[in-house]
Amino acid sequence: MSEQSIPPGLPIWVADHVKLYFEDPEKGHMWDSTPRGGPGVLPTLLLITTGRKSGKSRILPLLYRKEDVGFVVVASKGGAPNNPSWFLNLLKTPSCEIHVGRDHLRVNARTSEGKERMMLWEKMAELYPPYDDYQAKTDREIPVIVLESAN
Repeated sequence: MSEQSIPPGLPIWVADHVKLYFEDPEKGHMWDSTPRGGPGVLPTLLLITTGRKSGKSRILPLLYRKEDVGFVVVASKGGAPNNPSWFLNLLKTPSCEIHVGRDHLRVNARTSEGKERMMLWEKMAELYPPYDDYQAKTDREIPVIVLESAN
């Protein structure tokens, strides 16, 4: 996927982040969240899923943390009552791609559960404290997803 194939309909700031990632992977990777009200520079990856309805590639920047189990992301959707579309896409097609800085990787997604989820949630909330606020405002358990190398 390239900058030219950024799907229409993304919020402008998200599309700008994707564009920045392709133009300057280091700046896109270590993203300054302060203009969006965030706590500062945070690591992001680009997740490329297959749309469960359209079958088209869908791309989105997400905060992540690298752990022994793989790359960890959170399907928070800001604490909305329903899961984000990208997570539903992964449930249908767990095989996907990520860009982490200049690296482009094939990965498989799985939803963490039990003690692993609790441990990973704590690490992600340490990285980005608003995740705890998001969980408090929704009845759903916010999924924590592990992206494992497909090799």
